[in-house]
Amino acid sequence: MDFPVTETTIIVSVAIMTVGYLVSNWMKIKNGYPLENSWGKSVYPKNDQAVERVKLLTQENAELRAELGSLKDRLGNVERIVTDSGYHLTNEIDRLRDKSEAN
Repeated sequence: MDFPVTETTIIVSVAIMTVGYLVSNWMKIKNGYPLENSWGKSVYPKNDQAVERVKLLTQENAELRAELGSLKDRLGNVERIVTDSGYHLTNEIDRLRDKSEAN
């Protein structure tokens, strides 16, 4: 059974595609995703709020990278302590205990 292509079918199809395009762009804007131009290149809004948001996110990114670096250092120390021989670890704990008792 062939589906007849009529003017009404074409108009309804174009209307459905247009509504889908508009809803898609609305959801992108609502959720902070960049829009795309006709060549697929991202288009970012050029308002002061967006620029301020990028600055804040860049600053937060730098802070998180610094925190990650310090956590890597701490994890390295924990790994070193865990992988030391049992004898050396026991001596180190006893030495720390003796220091705390002396204070």
